[in-house]
Amino acid sequence: MKVELENLTKRWGNVVGADSMNLDIQDAEFAAFLGPSGCGKTTTLLMVAGIYKPTEGHIRFDGQVVNQVAPKDRHIGMVFQSYALYPHMSVFQNISYPLKLKKVPKDEMQKRAQRVADMMGIGHLMERKPAQLSGGQQQRVALGRALVKEPQLLLFDEPLSNLDARLRLSMRGEIKRLQMELGITSIYVTHDQVEAMTMADRVAVMKDGKLQTYASPDELYDRPSTLFIGGFVGNPPMNLLKVEVSRENGDFHARREGLDLVVPPDRGEKAAGKGKVILGIRPEDLTLAERGTGGEIYVVEPLGRDDLINVRIGEASVHVLADPALGLRIGQSVRLEFNTRKVQFFDPATEQSLLWA
Repeated sequence: MKVELENLTKRWGNVVGADSMNLDIQDAEFAAFLGPSGCGKTTTLLMVAGIYKPTEGHIRFDGQVVNQVAPKDRHIGMVFQSYALYPHMSVFQNISYPLKLKKVPKDEMQKRAQRVADMMGIGHLMERKPAQLSGGQQQRVALGRALVKEPQLLLFDEPLSNLDARLRLSMRGEIKRLQMELGITSIYVTHDQVEAMTMADRVAVMKDGKLQTYASPDELYDRPSTLFIGGFVGNPPMNLLKVEVSRENGDFHARREGLDLVVPPDRGEKAAGKGKVILGIRPEDLTLAERGTGGEIYVVEPLGRDDLINVRIGEASVHVLADPALGLRIGQSVRLEFNTRKVQFFDPATEQSLLWA
């Protein structure tokens, strides 16, 4: 099913939940709505589901406007953060409940529920109640209940946020594998960028009710179109520094106190002569070196595989990933080498990228 959002807006008085959303989600695509709390991602999802009615705009499924179509008639399956399982019902009864409402014959209901449960790896738990299941098993029941209807569109509202880190990792893979095998168009709401980047074909990044961009994970990471995307996508976050870019003797220099970088012409020429701009570079694009920009270690944060080092350069600070075997200490002087082929430049007034706008 193809999903199109056209100028989709939701307001409650002066409060704007979603503001003129325009988005095309292709058939069988896995889309993620990503952004901080209050950005409008769940509001938009609930309008697609039919739970909220849009204030303005249209929602189209395969070209047909569905604004006035009831949720039960939209051929959707929905998985909530809370799972919303009936505690007095068995796994079988929870999974098969949508079929019971549709008055599906008992034999067919039994077959479809068992097939979905087996697919989810919970076929042997059909007689148990939700209280007798782990968090991951409850999540599988909720997903099975959504799938048993054989929906054309799957909607996920932060379904993994109640699980521990290890279980979230395995369930991310399970949901992505299942979506690819079944070929069901899916929309996945999350504030966790790792979930969005690892699961989705394309990610809709939202802020303050507005759509920032809809792009592939690689494009979001390597070619952020706004300052917000550059700073929000990536863990640890992108380093952001105010600099001034100028051309001298054929080279482009990005300068601020304690920093003078020679940047590639294809990037430097787009930022030169614009006064103060914001330079962005990710921690993984900085390395400790014998030569380079000097600084002093302010904080060392062990992450296991890497240490996250906060280095002060003049009045600014940057984060860099380093090998724990180096045994770096607070107060130690170090030198940093910048991979200038990866620098980004943003307009501080519009917050738009100067490279990819």
